Amino acid sequence: MNNKNAINVYSEIGKLRTVLLHRPGEELSNLTPDLLERLLFDDTPDLFVAQTEHDQFAEILTSNGVEVLYIEKLAAETIALDEKLRTNLINQFLKESGCKPQYLNKLQQYLNPLNHQQLIDKMIAGVTKFELEIHDNDKYPLIVDPLPNLLFQRDPFASIGNGATINHMFSETRRRETLFIDLVLNHHLRFKDQVNFWYNRSEKDCVEGGDILVLNDKHVIMGVSQRTTMNAIKKCATRLINDGSNQFEKVIVLDLKTKNRAFIHLDTVFTNIDYDKFIAHALIFETNDQFKIWEITKNGNQEIKETLNDYLSTIIGKPVTFIKCGGEDPIDQAREQWNDGNNVLTIAPGVVIAYGRNHITVEKLKEQGIKVYQIASAELSRGRGGPRFMSMPIIRENI
Repeated sequence: MNNKNAINVYSEIGKLRTVLLHRPGEELSNLTPDLLERLLFDDTPDLFVAQTEHDQFAEILTSNGVEVLYIEKLAAETIALDEKLRTNLINQFLKESGCKPQYLNKLQQYLNPLNHQQLIDKMIAGVTKFELEIHDNDKYPLIVDPLPNLLFQRDPFASIGNGATINHMFSETRRRETLFIDLVLNHHLRFKDQVNFWYNRSEKDCVEGGDILVLNDKHVIMGVSQRTTMNAIKKCATRLINDGSNQFEKVIVLDLKTKNRAFIHLDTVFTNIDYDKFIAHALIFETNDQFKIWEITKNGNQEIKETLNDYLSTIIGKPVTFIKCGGEDPIDQAREQWNDGNNVLTIAPGVVIAYGRNHITVEKLKEQGIKVYQIASAELSRGRGGPRFMSMPIIRENI
């Protein structure tokens, strides 16, 4: 294993230096009401407004000294390095595209003349029958489905220490998303031969980045959820703990009892925002029967019977504070959790970016001394994902 630092993420709260985003594109315009359930979106967003909101998000990051990278640009830069990389990407894309065999040649002929950036953008946007002038009896309008959830860069991979998991995603609809980060981390000059891999996209068990929280340089928290399995966590844990280039000693597993769309990932209910502070949904700390805590170490696995508050206080070395998403009212809690009140992005200890629509949660954060940058989310929120979902840290300062 190498010791280089193209990726350096040893906490959730260290000052953010480099982050990866995807600016929403024409993939949002290819959503129709009939396709929403299949493509895991809740509505048909206004692309222009979504881009404006996303640009505001990126502007707050850059104004705080964060280097913002875009996956679509990195992917285009990578295939520009070598014609073989472009050819291999097209071939793999065609293989995984879901395109009917009789249309594959026509699809490839359509893609080949595109320049590098156009090619990546089209792979993300999807391809319609209208574009290819295909007329058949099948009323489904697409040759290749769009990837609207690429907006949520937290899920396809996860930065942990000096490496990354390239995730095998829960839904087949989303699995093509990892083509781009797999290409970039393996071949882009910024990352090639400088990243350790804790998981790869061809493995069978599902894991997604929203279920991974790097607590510090010795402890990683992972959630068993609708989209991440215990088997995948055990594989990642074994590789992390046995790796010689990091100091990880323990993977803490939170196994959520509730596994549905409202609680798709750990970070929909639980996020670290300061040295001793977490924002959380009430079920995390009011009722221990809603989840189980496990430890994975070199010595094996064991269930932890302490409360999460007591357990984390011991791990961190000081009493922790849980800030309730939505405050005290169960209705407010449910509404603001659904609207990603827990899903804030920490850009420095005690400094977060949050959706402004979650007014009660924002006020509760401020009452605890947290600095909150608020962004609009009328359109971004339609895919069920907040600022943390939309971003993957690449480099954080160590704490």
